Amino acid sequence: MSWQGYIDNLKTPDNSGTCPVSEAAICGITSGQESVWASSPGIQVTVDEIKKLGANDRSSFAQNGVYIGGVRCRLIRDQMDFDGIFALDLKTSADAEGNTFSICVGKAKTAIVIAKGTKDASGGQVSSKVFKIIEYLRKAGY
Repeated sequence: MSWQGYIDNLKTPDNSGTCPVSEAAICGITSGQESVWASSPGIQVTVDEIKKLGANDRSSFAQNGVYIGGVRCRLIRDQMDFDGIFALDLKTSADAEGNTFSICVGKAKTAIVIAKGTKDASGGQVSSKVFKIIEYLRKAGY
């Protein structure tokens, strides 16, 4: 299966006509087989990051944050265990220009989908793109 099509889909315009997602990755989270299945060039997710994002214990995220592609992110909302949502909403620490970015991490059974928003994208715009793919992957058994 080619996962790159899912990355391309995440980066398409939403209902408002804007492209809220700038970078994305789909990663396998099966224990011992954690890996990046597909990603856009600007996001480099490590195996250690995949393990932490896919784990059931996320209790340290609220206090310590979590890293994605080497960038520290703070937890905005953890709804990973909520039926129909299955997602984390995060915000990056400020970059050299002072910009922060919304990130949504959605979880299927064997994969996570990570989407980083553009500078002007809201968290809701980013997460709505992730929700659709997570719903599809869960129904397909992933």
